[in-house]
Amino acid sequence: MNNYSEYTVKMITMNTRKYSLFGILGPLAAIFFIGLSITLSPWFSWHYNALSDLGHAVRSEVAQLFNFGLLMAGFFTTIYSITALKNHAKYTSFCLLTSALLLQLVATFDEVYGFLHFLASIFFFISLNFATLIYAVERKSKIATMAFMISFGSWVLYLAGIYQSGIAVPEIISSLATSSWIILSAMHTLDKS
Repeated sequence: MNNYSEYTVKMITMNTRKYSLFGILGPLAAIFFIGLSITLSPWFSWHYNALSDLGHAVRSEVAQLFNFGLLMAGFFTTIYSITALKNHAKYTSFCLLTSALLLQLVATFDEVYGFLHFLASIFFFISLNFATLIYAVERKSKIATMAFMISFGSWVLYLAGIYQSGIAVPEIISSLATSSWIILSAMHTLDKS
């Protein structure tokens, strides 16, 4: 019985380590594919565009690349949310799972779908900020608190008209800020296992 218990603990620890990697790969995949899509799209402007313009199936030559990256990021983050993060931050895992699924909807229902894409995008960014806030409270994380303030602040300032830009600016600011705590939480679960 004792050998069985030791084996079980060892397997759970190994699986947690493997699944924690998805918490790093998810945000990095999104950042990589967004960056690559911007680089390959000389027409893209931070002053006028949304990030989703890169995924428009009819107007963007990098739509497949951009949308694939979002789908991959959402898939990796889903795996992380229902495995390693669930053991580390139970309530956050459900919130981040929602965000990951909504990110996949943003990619699936690109701008060609009009209002459906708009709703998926709005709910994605709201849920991502909510997951960040929940993690900040649940884990008493200063990084997540700062990420929330930066992300939420970028949206408030944009919507209040304090600065003029394309909506891509608060999108990328909030995405990068929230990615920080997701990656760090995954690194924390790697260290613990």
